[in-house]
Amino acid sequence: MIDSFLLVRLGSLGDIVHAIPVAAALRRQFPDARIDWVVSRKHKELLDLVPVLDRVIPVDGMWHALRELRRSRHEVSIDLQGLLKSAVLARSGARRSIGFSRRYLREPLARAFYTDGYDPGCGGIDDPRDTRHVVEINLGLLEPLGVTAGPAEFPIARVDSEAARAVAGLTGGRYVLLNPGAGWPNKRWPASRLGLVAAALRDQCGLVSVVLWGGGERPLAEEVAAHSGGAAIVSPPSSIADLVGLARGASLIVSGDTGPMHIAAAVGTPVVGVFGPTRPARNGPWLAADVTVSRAEVCRCYRLRRCTMGTMCLLDISTKEVIDAAVRRLEASPRHA
Repeated sequence: MIDSFLLVRLGSLGDIVHAIPVAAALRRQFPDARIDWVVSRKHKELLDLVPVLDRVIPVDGMWHALRELRRSRHEVSIDLQGLLKSAVLARSGARRSIGFSRRYLREPLARAFYTDGYDPGCGGIDDPRDTRHVVEINLGLLEPLGVTAGPAEFPIARVDSEAARAVAGLTGGRYVLLNPGAGWPNKRWPASRLGLVAAALRDQCGLVSVVLWGGGERPLAEEVAAHSGGAAIVSPPSSIADLVGLARGASLIVSGDTGPMHIAAAVGTPVVGVFGPTRPARNGPWLAADVTVSRAEVCRCYRLRRCTMGTMCLLDISTKEVIDAAVRRLEASPRHA
């Protein structure tokens, strides 16, 4: 019986969310084992809300992390990142290290640090023929351990969020989250169009929209509100824990492929995803009722942070398409009934 595991996924926020079911599956199979996770410090707050973990180890610097992992040795490590840095951390922290095969790694040299390589099949990490969600692919890393993962679970604790309480007070507890930001400019649908979505959801569904923002994104959120005709308000400054609280209270989130959307999906918030340079089948929401409006099938800048064609494929997505998707998703949701 294995008594200790180390998970390695340093970032980004959405990718960390997609790895949480691996921790949940390990806890189901090994209820008494120690399960630790190495993560970048800026994302530690999310994993502190995952009760199946025993310890969250933040990376402040490579050498400090290596020393810490060598002190707290684990029996098995699982590298969910697939970079040289994460592979070195995983191998340094355990006698046995599991990671993806070379064709599924962002940095194929990472394979040299694993004792066990798992090949998910198909043609590789960016194979458009692969219709599996990344959550399912991550769970496949448990196969070398003989673990049958079962349905994906996202054990994220409820939080007492001041920001969520403030928003509930301003909206009467009935609101939509709009998320205009994204780390990749290529994933950002125009803020002005999101403002029009907010106006339509007020007029058609009687819902106030709350615009999320992170570091440096407040002007973007204010632009959404400015185009909403008073239908949208800008969210208070929000931590990751606040975002969890806001998502749990929301009737819907409309967002591109980015961390807030994935957190919302993980806690069961109805989702409308707006996709361009990434595939919703792989990176989108996973509930059957959720809706994606996508141009991934025609995007010529697949997995590129910035558009190289002069006109983003996202600009081809009309305001009406997103409004119709949002109304349809709200009608299917018991939260809105």
